[in-house]
Amino acid sequence: MTEEFAIQTFGLVKNYGKVEALRGLDLQVKRGEIFGFLGPNGAGKTTTIRCLLDAIRPTDGSAQVLGLNPQKDPVALQARVGYLPGELRLEENMRVKAALKLLNSLRRPHAPWAYVLELAERLDLDLERRFKNLSKGNKQKVGVIQAFMHKPELLILDEPTSGLDPLMQQEVHALVRDAHEEGATVFFSSHVLSEVEELAERVGIIRSGELVDVVEPETLKRRSLLRARIVFQKEVDVTALSKVQGVRNFAAEDGMSVSLEIEGEMDPFIKALAKFPVSRLETEVPSLEEVFLVHYK
Repeated sequence: MTEEFAIQTFGLVKNYGKVEALRGLDLQVKRGEIFGFLGPNGAGKTTTIRCLLDAIRPTDGSAQVLGLNPQKDPVALQARVGYLPGELRLEENMRVKAALKLLNSLRRPHAPWAYVLELAERLDLDLERRFKNLSKGNKQKVGVIQAFMHKPELLILDEPTSGLDPLMQQEVHALVRDAHEEGATVFFSSHVLSEVEELAERVGIIRSGELVDVVEPETLKRRSLLRARIVFQKEVDVTALSKVQGVRNFAAEDGMSVSLEIEGEMDPFIKALAKFPVSRLETEVPSLEEVFLVHYK
């Protein structure tokens, strides 16, 4: 591994019995970048992360993280990494403060407690509550704090905003940007297309255990898909709408309404629609799985 890369995998394979979770994954994450790891549920995102941290051993292939072999140097590696698991598990009866102090005691070097308090304030987390009494969102906040508190050079985040309300999602995004500005590499998995578009500088797309593409967020936006239904104030000729750039699966339900899908930027369609007497516009964002079926068959 060269100094250029924070993460590299070479033909990584992981089988769970007859289930092939990873099928020869070759992945490169540059130092100092925010890299989004995107894929539908069950694509292999969490399995990849667990192999990178030696939480599980690959069936075949290898990985290097920060120049280290995770299987040979797991302790040295984990001291330099902040990891947010998909679901954080701690002693249920412990108070949040005690749990974070325990985790911090295992860090070398220890995180400044003042910074832990700053993170708790930013995320609006009560440190005196017991872990068992926390909501899913507040448990996620504890996970975020323990991952960020020692200012690691590599952050590995598995679905970082899962269970958080929109305001807290934006705060976690801000923490990611702050860490990046201070020089950290950020590798995060997600199945939320908009989150990856907002944060990542490059995006790796995994499907059925294989890396099918590495793209920039702008490319993802051009591939985005929106489903729409328009109801008009009166009967109109909608032929012009069917010919707008990006419109597909156009169906005139009657003279008063149409349903369609818009691929890529919305601007051409919105400009064309402005010429019509619209009564109601309903939109729906298809699932990521549907988007993948369109682009990665």
